[in-house]
Amino acid sequence: MKKALLAASLCTAAGIAPAMAQDFPTRPIEMIVPAPAGGGTDTAARMLATQVSQVIDKPVAVINVAGSGGGVGVTQFLRSKPDGYTLLATWNGAITSVPHVQPVQYDMDSFTPIISTSQTPYTLCVKPDFPADDGQGFIEEVLKRPGHYSYGNDGVGGVMQLAVERLAGPTGIDLHPIPFRGAGETLQNFLGGHVDIYGGTISPIVPYVESGEAKCLIVTSAEPNDVLPNASSFGQLGYPELETVLWRFIMAPKDLPEERRAFLADAIEQAALAPEHQEFLAKIGESPRILKGDELDQRIRAEFDAFGEVLRSLGLARN
Repeated sequence: MKKALLAASLCTAAGIAPAMAQDFPTRPIEMIVPAPAGGGTDTAARMLATQVSQVIDKPVAVINVAGSGGGVGVTQFLRSKPDGYTLLATWNGAITSVPHVQPVQYDMDSFTPIISTSQTPYTLCVKPDFPADDGQGFIEEVLKRPGHYSYGNDGVGGVMQLAVERLAGPTGIDLHPIPFRGAGETLQNFLGGHVDIYGGTISPIVPYVESGEAKCLIVTSAEPNDVLPNASSFGQLGYPELETVLWRFIMAPKDLPEERRAFLADAIEQAALAPEHQEFLAKIGESPRILKGDELDQRIRAEFDAFGEVLRSLGLARN
């Protein structure tokens, strides 16, 4: 199946070069990442940018603009012209969750969705001396000490916090959330002992799991993750319906001309399906997820509505 998809993408790419040579792109493209350097979103965006630059034969520069759970970077991005030279490489939380919990200057009609590329669960990880070695043991330990353990997350009302709050419903666990600007910052504070639990994407924590400095006990997907085989999934804990994952996509400001949207979608699809990118995703515990145009727009809007309902039920929404 993957070979067929890759073959299809290579065929599509054959039609990219003539249009590209005529009028777009004629200069480098900027890709704004609304998160700090060093986190999972930044790492994934830089790998994708490298692949895209090879496809379009133009540099693709990654620019980090962090703050407010992604809201600062998204707002800066939307000041750009809708010409295809400035793109947003984001995760879902900045678009589908953050607007429910803090004032932002954008809504679902502010964008031209281009393509989604991959998805991954979040993970909860602890230091080696934590008195549990699997997800059920983690829950039992936390229940013994309600409110004692703190966990870093990617912002108030972000998808990481949403995943924990959803798990808290049926299990009764009580963890103290500490918001940071992204997984990279969460990781630094976890390693420095400022929070008890790392809550973030898989890729930043993997080297520390491999070195024995951390152990990951839960992943927030319904299915286990191959990169963290010792972590219990929500499904293994008995709550597959609570699956809450991070997924990545590329957007442009609204009113991007259709021919440029189509060109960018095809070019990024080819980059995302390149063997080097597929190998990269496997190493960091992510899986490919290609959606384009209206299909992507529908997923964004559906999740925005669903997350709004959950956040309101938890008392986290602004209205």
